[in-house]
Amino acid sequence: MSTPLVDVVIPVHSQTRPISRAVSSVLDHTDAAVRVNVVAHNISEKVISDNLGALVNDPRVRLLHLEDGIASPAGPMNFGLDHCTAKFVAVMGSDDEFQAGAIDSWLHVQSEGRADFVIAQIRNVGGGLVPSPPARPRRRFNLDPVKDRLSYRSAPLGLLSREKFPQLRFAANLASGEDLPYVTELWFTGKNIAFDRTGPAYLVHADADDRVTSAPRPISEDFAFLELIFESTWGKTATKSERSAVGIKMIRGHLFDAVVNRAKSGFITSEREALANVANYISSWSGGAEKYLSILDHQVFTGILQNSLSTEKMMELISKRWNYRSVDVLVTKNPLRIFHSQAPLRTYIGGYFV
Repeated sequence: MSTPLVDVVIPVHSQTRPISRAVSSVLDHTDAAVRVNVVAHNISEKVISDNLGALVNDPRVRLLHLEDGIASPAGPMNFGLDHCTAKFVAVMGSDDEFQAGAIDSWLHVQSEGRADFVIAQIRNVGGGLVPSPPARPRRRFNLDPVKDRLSYRSAPLGLLSREKFPQLRFAANLASGEDLPYVTELWFTGKNIAFDRTGPAYLVHADADDRVTSAPRPISEDFAFLELIFESTWGKTATKSERSAVGIKMIRGHLFDAVVNRAKSGFITSEREALANVANYISSWSGGAEKYLSILDHQVFTGILQNSLSTEKMMELISKRWNYRSVDVLVTKNPLRIFHSQAPLRTYIGGYFV
């Protein structure tokens, strides 16, 4: 086909992935000129072609093949992006889909605000909207990466200007977190980020049981992405507020998630030490972002940093984090910071209005 307006990249590594559902959600409900680039990753092209059925003959579908032997989505995502020629690009997981009219809506928002990237709403199938990023209420254009807490959106789901970010790629050779250096560069170096707050959403399905990044890994591997962010050109020159914004999200999200994900199997001594090292690394680079944590979260963070809490006690505290009626969940340790943009109160308010 002639050069499309939007290139969509969908890597697929398994015969069981519903790739035809993902592709159909783009082709059947988009008015704009679009091309879907399906990347058969470490799997036979014929297998994926058969799964696509009649869709493989659609001129708007291009089937690519990458055999790199690496169980990471970064390789096929980058391979697909390398083949894109459209003005705009979007990425999608092979088990997900776009709501009808999503791309057209993103293009409208892009045109209206002359945006370099349009953030898509995310909706869990069978659930509600994902409250991320917890931006300032009703803010749609010229989002600020700090004030609108863009770091809470860990995946680049939406519409990207290839002209603005021609070389932006996922981090290779990481066991997990390959999209985090990508989005950090995007949020903090983009001139105009827009948010399609009312349009059709990116739909996340929960029916995939073979995700390539789901296997348990050592703490050091799980957090290898931190160095790529902190030691990047941007990371070395980031302002105090930018470091706080990134650091607080790394603590609330990734650090605490690491505790939850390993609690059932129990921590071994080396993992507790590694987790404390990660906490110290985040704190040091961010200038002590933990000061914006709630009273309860600060207890958890201190317990991780000092290795002073049992796994059971940490899980007990973490389980209370979602009780938004609790003062310990909404108030910072220093009450003078309660209304700071990175403090829990304003963050939760932003998430509520997503």
